[in-house]
Amino acid sequence: MAKYKQRCMKCKENYVVVSWKQKYPLCYKCQKKELHQKIKDKKMKKFFDIPEKFYKQNIFLRNIKLYYLRYGKLSEKQIQAFRKTIEKLKNLKF
Repeated sequence: MAKYKQRCMKCKENYVVVSWKQKYPLCYKCQKKELHQKIKDKKMKKFFDIPEKFYKQNIFLRNIKLYYLRYGKLSEKQIQAFRKTIEKLKNLKF
């Protein structure tokens, strides 16, 4: 899938790596306040406890966490995709 950089739609300062599917890309800086809300469920709190650099690098991980914070639940496919993405990021060498 082709990826390119586009300026954040909110702050217009930072660039975000996006694909053709993302219509309204936001940088980590603009989403940071929303991402750091309290999670009450201990199981989900542990689930989302990953290094902050993963959230900075991957807009998909941020979207899944925001979805959970808004609606309070995730489907099994979302959980599997989240785990799969984290494993891919762990295997990359920076």
